[in-house]
Formats: sequence, structure tokens, C-alpha cells
Amino acid sequence: MPAHLPALVPLPTQLTHRPGHFTLSDETAVRVSPGAGAAADLLRTLLAPATGLPLPVSPDGSFVLALDPDLGGLGAEGYGLTVAPDAVLLRAAHVTGLLRGIQTVRQLLPLEALSGSRRRGIAWRLPCVEITDVPRHAWRGFMLDVARHFQPVSVLRRTVDLLALHKLNVLHLHLTDDQGWRMPVAAYPLLTEVGGRRAGPVPHEGAYTTAELTDLVAYAAARGVTVVPEIEMPGHARAALAAYPELGNVPGRRLDVWPLWGVCDTVFGVHEPVLDFCRTVLDEVADVFPSRHIHIGGDECPTTEWAASPAARARAAAEGLAHTDALRDWFLGRIGAHLVGRGRVPVVWAETGEGLPAEFAVMSWRDPEHTRIALKRGHPVISCQHRASYLDYAQTDSPDEPHAEPGLVVGVRTVHEHEPPTDPETAGHLLGVQAQLWTEYAPTVDHIDRRVFPRLSALADRAWHGSPSWEDFRARLGAHGARLAALGVRHGPLDPYVPDPHRSGREQS
Repeated sequence: MPAHLPALVPLPTQLTHRPGHFTLSDETAVRVSPGAGAAADLLRTLLAPATGLPLPVSPDGSFVLALDPDLGGLGAEGYGLTVAPDAVLLRAAHVTGLLRGIQTVRQLLPLEALSGSRRRGIAWRLPCVEITDVPRHAWRGFMLDVARHFQPVSVLRRTVDLLALHKLNVLHLHLTDDQGWRMPVAAYPLLTEVGGRRAGPVPHEGAYTTAELTDLVAYAAARGVTVVPEIEMPGHARAALAAYPELGNVPGRRLDVWPLWGVCDTVFGVHEPVLDFCRTVLDEVADVFPSRHIHIGGDECPTTEWAASPAARARAAAEGLAHTDALRDWFLGRIGAHLVGRGRVPVVWAETGEGLPAEFAVMSWRDPEHTRIALKRGHPVISCQHRASYLDYAQTDSPDEPHAEPGLVVGVRTVHEHEPPTDPETAGHLLGVQAQLWTEYAPTVDHIDRRVFPRLSALADRAWHGSPSWEDFRARLGAHGARLAALGVRHGPLDPYVPDPHRSGREQS
């Protein structure tokens, strides 16, 4: 990429630099083809705060947003962008492609265009380019755990904005766990009233309203981001059992919301009222979240309580299961069938998908070989390899690194160079890739920023383009780090050998 051309992240599939530039001014109007109005709205929403430009709609505007069904080869998210000295033409087959192209326009403009307040005296120039851009993966996601540490909806909106800038298209919200329940359910108000609060060692509480989540879904959709909810079952259920202990395996037992980090051995029971509860909860979830995929957890489900429970043993025998360990897959199969009946795709954390119906989408996270096996079994698979995409691990081995999940170091280069396994001959389909942030060690926005960036930028670059080299990305990352800083992102070190530009790290340890 020429030195005078802004460094784009993710790297476009095809990019050619041309001489000259186009300047946005008070006279610039937007020509909008039928169906492209949402893109024009986003263009003004994103550019107006810094530029003050009205960008009105006009039939002879020089900034053209065009939907063209003949561009079907660009898919649902691809776009073509031509910037000439006298006009800008952004074309796509679908409006989502126009939304992606608008994010490229933002990155092509001067850095000040990312400001949330009016910046005067700036020439709002776009360099002349020819871009054709199509993503490699259909699913390019980020999971934020708001169960362990609640984050207000303003933080979720900011996260959506950062995902959209990077052309990531899924915000996976981990809404429930042993340590907290954040999803409001009208039929079960104690889920948030009791399950949304945990005691020491550091007391914590919080929950969303239905209106907040509904507004978040609309906000994200306007930016081309789908919000995928996750409700954990049958394990990671301690917060729900604190609210409604009758859903557990020990009659009369009272529990608290779990204050610790790790895997709790209290799980849902397998009696029919529990299944009714889960179906009711998921029906309310589906009413709030229109996403095709709904995540139901599924992993790290200790079976010791079932083995000790006469009711669970009787259920296993009645269902013809060889042992109570098999109740986990039975449970997920029953709940998944309910979602399938509602036209949704159940998603689970799993290794290989063994024991689950083929229509379940699998988030494979332990080992690359598990991804291959899940694909061979016919599952749609999202690669979430923890060694390359779990952002709660430290990103350097520096003594300045904030307290992180013990174990691995997952550096920027590790994230960028990770290649999810696939096999064109398998029955399944690799949907894409996703990064995860479990937040036991990331309670604040500053912690989240430092954990997530620039590693999420690296994942976005690989997930969209597919084959940019590490050295190429590293060369672009400096300029992109300036964008992150302009947006107020307190990111971690852009390079493990260069001091963190924002802070030592000890301030967050």
C-alpha cells in the first residue's frame, strides 16, 4: 500500500490507488438508489459529528450509494468503491455491503473524521482508489461476557461501533453464567432480581431491561452487526438456581450466586419443569433477539449431581440412556429441538459435536482437530480456538501485563496468523471465526479495551481478507492504532517489543 494511502484494517480484497482525491464539502450531496436509504443514514450519522457536513440527498449528488442486484458475485457483504476526483461511487448487491463500504470511507478520511465532536479547518479528502472487497468468512464475531462483570448498554453500543469499524458482523453476548444473570425474563423476575447480584469477595450486580436490549439490537442492525444471545444450560446455571432453587437437583437447597471463577458443579435438574423453564426463557429471548442463531451454552457441565440424584437417574433410565452423563446431550437435544421449531439455529460450545444433532452449530474451542471432526460430522462450525482467540489470556509475557487468565500468552501475531482448519470434502461448513473475552479479570471498560485491542483488529484482518501477511498487518497497525486512540480505545501494546503508548499496565493489575 502506498505510504500516502491510509492503512486500512481489515485489508481490502483488491485495492488500486489512483492519482488525485475527492473532497467532501458543504456542497456534497448523496445520490441514493432505491433501498439504500439506511446506508445514507449511517453515512450521515458517522460523519456529521466531526465534519459538520449535512450530506443531503439529491438526485444529482456526487456521492452515490447504489444497490445493484447484478453484483451478486459480491455476496451479502461485499462492495465496490470507486473514488474519483469528481465523484464517489459505492455499490453493492445488498445494503449490508454498502454499510461495510462506509466503514472503509471512514478509514480513508483524515483521522479527525473519527472524532465525536466538530473539527474545523480539516480538508475532508478521500484519496482516489478502486476497491473490490468481499469477506472470506460469513461469521466474524466477538463474544463479550457480561455475566461475570455487567457492562451498561452504553458500553455494548460502543462495542458495536468498534466491531462495525472492523467489519466484524456478530456481537455474541454471554448473558448468563454461574456468576450472574443479565437477561430480563418477565415470567421469572427473580432471575435478575436475585441472579443479577453476587456477593464478595467483590460484590457486583446489574441487569438489562427488555427495552435496552431491543434498542441495542436495532442499533447494531443499522451498522450491519447481528447480536447473538447466549443463555447457558444445563451447566453454568448457579445464578438461575439461586433465584429458583427448585430448578436444581437437591430439593429444598438454597444457593447463592457463585462468587468464584471457574466451573461450578451445581447444574440444572432434568425434571420436566426445568425444560419448561428453559423453553419459556428462550421464547422471551427469541422475541427480543431476531438473530437466526441462539446460543445455549452446553459445555463444562459436571454430572456429579445427576449421578447422585434419584430423579436424574430415573430420567436417564426412562429415556434409555446408558448413564447419567448422557443427560447433557439429551437435555441440549430437547431444548435445541424447541429452537429449531421456532426457525432458529441452536449454537453450543462443544469439542466435536458428538452426541448432538447435525443442525446444531458448534463453537469449537479446545483443539483444531475438534473443528475438523465437527465438520466431518456435518455441523456448521465457528472456530473459537482458545490458543488463538481467547482474549482473557495475557497478550505479552511482560511484567507490565495486567492480571490475566493464567496459562497461555496469546499475542497479536498469534491471533493474526491463526488459520482455522477446514476441509472442502466434509459435510459441515466452516461459518467463520470468533474471538472471546471472558471478563473475570476485565471488570471495566479500560480493562476490556486493553484485553481486546489490538488483538481483535488482528482477527478482523484475517477473517475478512484471509491471507494478509503478518508483516503487512504490522506495518498497517501503527496507523490503525491512531484510529483506536482517536476513538478513545485504551488499547494494549501494538507490538510486544514496543512500550504501551497509553499506560504501563500496572495501573490495571
